[in-house]
Amino acid sequence: MKIFEFAIVASGRSIEDDEFLNAVFEAGCDDATLSFQKGVIIAEFAREAESFAKAIASACSQLHQAGVKIERIEPDYLVSLSEIAERSKLSKQAISFYVRGERLENFPKPAARVTSKHPLWDWYQVADWLCRNNNLPKERVIEAKVVREANLHIDLLDTPDGMFASRLEQCELN
Repeated sequence: MKIFEFAIVASGRSIEDDEFLNAVFEAGCDDATLSFQKGVIIAEFAREAESFAKAIASACSQLHQAGVKIERIEPDYLVSLSEIAERSKLSKQAISFYVRGERLENFPKPAARVTSKHPLWDWYQVADWLCRNNNLPKERVIEAKVVREANLHIDLLDTPDGMFASRLEQCELN
């Protein structure tokens, strides 16, 4: 087992409500630190699990049982140039060279804000590219894929057959 760190952004309850805090603890989230920031609940986890997918799926399920609406998983899968540099532990200048094609080729295209001065990239695509070019371990690519999939399919938490968890676990197999 390994410890995985991530945050879940949720809404629908108040962390000042003792009943809610008890429900979170009773659901099994004794490994989360709760805070209220920018109008939402932030549950920061250091969760021991067999895999990153199982850690996220179980934490989402338990918070959902405690009566909150899961909004998204962080760190977000859309990243700026600065966030790419920070997550990859490479310089912002090196990432800029990659983006412009001055070092290596085929850096992923921006996924959002393409026409703005501050485009965003899909972290999974960037992590995969960095891994293929020996700048990031494969484990980080898998984690990026799991977070992206979780954020794209949060609505599956309401399905009774565990589709959310199995979908995340599929990310680790491919």
